Amino acid sequence: MDAKVWARLGVAAGVLGGISGASAYGAREMLSRQAAVARSRIGDPLGHVAPSADKTYKKRYGNPVELVVLGDSIAAGLGADHPKHTLGGGLARRVAKRTGRAVRLRTAAVVGSESSVLAEQIEGLQATYRPDVAVIVVGGNDVTHRIPTADSIRHLTEAIGALQELGAEVVVGTCPDLGALRPVPQPLRALGSRASRQLAAAQREAALSHGARAVSLAHVVGPFFITNPDEMFSLDRFHPSTHGYKRTAKAMLPSVLAALGYADDLPFGHHAPSAG
Repeated sequence: MDAKVWARLGVAAGVLGGISGASAYGAREMLSRQAAVARSRIGDPLGHVAPSADKTYKKRYGNPVELVVLGDSIAAGLGADHPKHTLGGGLARRVAKRTGRAVRLRTAAVVGSESSVLAEQIEGLQATYRPDVAVIVVGGNDVTHRIPTADSIRHLTEAIGALQELGAEVVVGTCPDLGALRPVPQPLRALGSRASRQLAAAQREAALSHGARAVSLAHVVGPFFITNPDEMFSLDRFHPSTHGYKRTAKAMLPSVLAALGYADDLPFGHHAPSAG
């Protein structure tokens, strides 16, 4: 996510909608000042390019699983200190270990992406590419860029359908809880938290209703970011650290394995579509 977009946090408009006159002006000024504080605290120490993790993991195992990761900076792995520590790299290594198969990773995710960019990411795949499983993590930029939830969900469901047409099982990691971002002052952080949780719930419902799996990141990994922020966040205190990605990959693994047919029982926060 781009830290600068906090000044345009969409949920703020909803909160201010019922306020008029000087009160509304004062509230907008307060949120604008808080956005400026957040920008100054976060800065831009990581740049905009994530480590390139694409390769075949455990090649000697053979019979490779084709894994593609799509979405935003978290999906791309911005903040990881090594390619193998990105979300895709972490998932690939763990899938290989659990299945005894090689894993060919393709990262289509792009830093700063909204849900609307998923179609472009899919179109950028080779015409002959046929992933076995696709992992999508997106939504934070939709919240901060004031994208209507209905539009975000439309783009997500279209992406799910396009990936399924390629033969992929799809796993959606729902929007993380933006309330874990300590550099963002209150009440702006609370507004972001509410908006991100609302989008996450809509993503989960949309994924399940379209035959995809969903992992509620706010539930399965969010508590670690809230209780251990120094360990879980990278230098900008905005994107996950290497340890944060390790936790996230580990948390998403059960649904990825289930999508590939290597697991049946799913822990809390993992959701499978109803049969039929």
